[in-house]
Amino acid sequence: MINLTATTILLVGLAVVATAAELKHVQNGIASVYSGGRTANGERASPRQLTAAHRFLPFGTMVRVTSRATGRSVVVRINDRGPYVRGRVIDLTPAAASVLGFSGLEWVYLTVMGRS
Repeated sequence: MINLTATTILLVGLAVVATAAELKHVQNGIASVYSGGRTANGERASPRQLTAAHRFLPFGTMVRVTSRATGRSVVVRINDRGPYVRGRVIDLTPAAASVLGFSGLEWVYLTVMGRS
């Protein structure tokens, strides 16, 4: 864990500021890829955006997803609910999965970065 008083993450024109207290490991488990339709918060789902579905994190929460296999990370914004498959902790758009280097299922670590 990085010991910072504040950190700024710039991502596709979106700035998020989180204090060190807000940077906390939430979950680890399996991530899957999904796309299509409307999201639970009413947005149109776009496979090119860095967004994700999570069962309980509030909409707008920024989450760093880190691949256990590759060590790559991506920051996504929660805008949907799911996954609804046992053992899975997050559904990622194809763009987010591509950054992590996978296209099906991947073991990941989730860290809450703050809110957008």
